[in-house]
Parts: sequence; structure tokens; C-alpha cells
Amino acid sequence: MSCAVALSGSPVFSPTRETLFCKIASSPKTLTLSGSPPSPSSTSSATSSLHSPSSSFRLRLQKQVGGIKVPKRDAAPVVDSTSSTPLKRKRPARIDIPLSSLSFPQPLDTLPTEVNDVEIDTDRFSVLCKKGRRTTMEDRHCAVVDIHRDAKQAFFGVFDGHGGTKAAEFAASNIDKNVMKEVMERGDNKVEEAVKSGYLKTDSEFLKEEVHGGTCCVTALIRNGDLIVSNLGDCRAVMSRSGTAEALTVDHRPSRQDERNRIQNLGGYVDNCRGVWRIQGSLAVSRGIGDSHLKQWVIAEPDTEVLRISPDCEFLILASDGLWDKVGNQEAVNMARPLCIGSNEPATLSACRNLVDLSVKRGSTDDISVMIIRLEHFSAEEGPIIN
Repeated sequence: MSCAVALSGSPVFSPTRETLFCKIASSPKTLTLSGSPPSPSSTSSATSSLHSPSSSFRLRLQKQVGGIKVPKRDAAPVVDSTSSTPLKRKRPARIDIPLSSLSFPQPLDTLPTEVNDVEIDTDRFSVLCKKGRRTTMEDRHCAVVDIHRDAKQAFFGVFDGHGGTKAAEFAASNIDKNVMKEVMERGDNKVEEAVKSGYLKTDSEFLKEEVHGGTCCVTALIRNGDLIVSNLGDCRAVMSRSGTAEALTVDHRPSRQDERNRIQNLGGYVDNCRGVWRIQGSLAVSRGIGDSHLKQWVIAEPDTEVLRISPDCEFLILASDGLWDKVGNQEAVNMARPLCIGSNEPATLSACRNLVDLSVKRGSTDDISVMIIRLEHFSAEEGPIIN
């Protein structure tokens, strides 16, 4: 390929900001570059000059080159030197992206039952359940009063599901029946064994459903002046005794040394994942209903506390860990007591709401369920029979 040095007066190196045009020479192997479009009078002379051996700038290519255009900086229409018709750029066709979820669709038969925030207010108990930032509310509760037409018998429970809502829903619908059946068969002298059997039966029945997930729970059976409190996992029961908080349950967590020893003796392992102790690197509670994939270590045997309801037993708080992770036991009693005790019109629902709001204010994003039971209605004195 031959090339000659361009002179300063060459149109190619003109200092004016003009578009460079590519012109295909008559020879299939010659590419001629020129400045701005030449005038008709100088077309023939410029072309012959550039094609001559003495031309100031000349490129020879090995292959045929065609359709090369260098656009101007201000995006002016591109003009082919061989045609006077401007070539306009076409705007690309608009792409319409549908506004739909990028997640995989969930089968209709596995969609959870939608539950919004719950508020229930009665003269004997109140409950408030508030959904956190999760997709679905996984907390559930149950309240069965006037058992066997006896105003002094009742069963209450708070259930904190994980891995879905199915376990919490199942337990809330069945555990009271299973426990009461066992209590009636075994009698009050073996009430702890009866409650344990009712829990295990509920767990066994749920596992037969072959549904994923599990639930923690705390329950309170009131019968013949006795308060029987049981728990699995990190739901908790706290009673106000003359204004002093008395925890009636202890959370079942892998961080407890006795729970960790039990799991390890069964061949499992407990490790600390970012400050949280978990079983098999997965679950942060060591007891519960369900959790079939961890059932070897996550047992459904509850701890049970039985006490007599005396005049200094004021009220009982049953709540999920959405409350207890942010609010202390005595702090909860101090906040609820003015609204539950010493007033002709107690506002237990307002007390529940204040506790929930405090937990949210302190940064809780979990589902929160709080139930307050006024124990003065279930004292050991002989109660009326419901007709």
C-alpha cells in the first residue's frame, strides 16, 4: 500500500469542524477521503486530483469497501457521497415489559390463609396481633372460655409460626381439644402429664399432614382455680403478682446449656450464626410443633407450671417473641398494669396496643401477638354455671 504525506492545505486536515465523508472510488480497491461535499464546479478536478499518483492522500484496500460513513459530532443527518438523499436513523421499536412478579408462582393449594391484624376485647381477656414486615402473618391465637359451661374454665394460647402458617393454624385449632381430652381422662392429679400428652398428640397429628413448617406456642389452661401454663420455643407467659413480673415459662433456645447438651447427645449440633444460636445451622428455637426435617432434635415436650390463682395474681400476659425481644418482663407489667388494675373500666386492649407499639418503636419487624388475661375473673372462688 502506498501513502503520500498530506500537505497542510489538504481538505482532509482543514481546521474547520466539518463532517468527513467517505467516497468509494471507481476502482474497487481505492478508498478516497475528502472534506465537506465539493461544489459541482470542483467535483471533477478534485476527483481527478485525488485519483492521480501525485495526490496528497490515498489509501488502497485489499477488499471492496462500501457504505462507510462518519457522522458529524452534532448528530446531523448522514449523507452518502454517492447519493444526495439523507439517511435518517430509525428510532428502535418500543419494548413493553409487563409489570408482573419475577418470583415463581405459588400453587393455589399452598397459598397461606390471609390474616390481617387482629383485635379482640372482652371483659375477661383482650388480644392484639399485628403483622410485621413479612409477606404473611404467621402468628395465631386461640381463646376458649366457658368450657363445659363453667365460667371459671378457659383455655388460651399464642402461636408463633415459622416456615409458613400451617403449623400455627393447626395448633391453634386443635391443641385445646387434645389437652382437654387428656385432662378429662387422666384427672386433675396428673394434669402435667395430660398437657404433655395433648401437646405430643397435636404434634403427631400435624406431622401426618406432611406440611412444611413449625410453630412455637404458649398456652394457659385455667381449671378449678388452677393456672396451668405450658410452652414450646420462645413464646412466653409473664404474670403480674401485685405489680411484680413473674415469668412462668423459660424460652427453649439452643443457647441454653441444657438444651444444647440434649441436642448434642442426640447427634445434632448447635452453632452460632451471626450472634444467634441455631440447630443444624437452621432453627433458632429448640422445641416446637412440626419442623419434621428437624424432629429428631426439635421436640414437642412442653415445660409446664401449675399454680393456684390467689388474690395477688392480677393478670397474665401471653406473647410471642415479637414482644419479648424488645420489651422486658417487668417493663411489660409496668406498662400494662395501670390500664388493667384499679379502674372501674379496665382497658386491657389499650394495654395490648401500647405494648405492641413500644416493640415496633424499638425496631421490631416481626409479627407481634399480645394477650392479656384478667385473672380476677378466674379465682379459686366458686363460679357460676352457664345456663
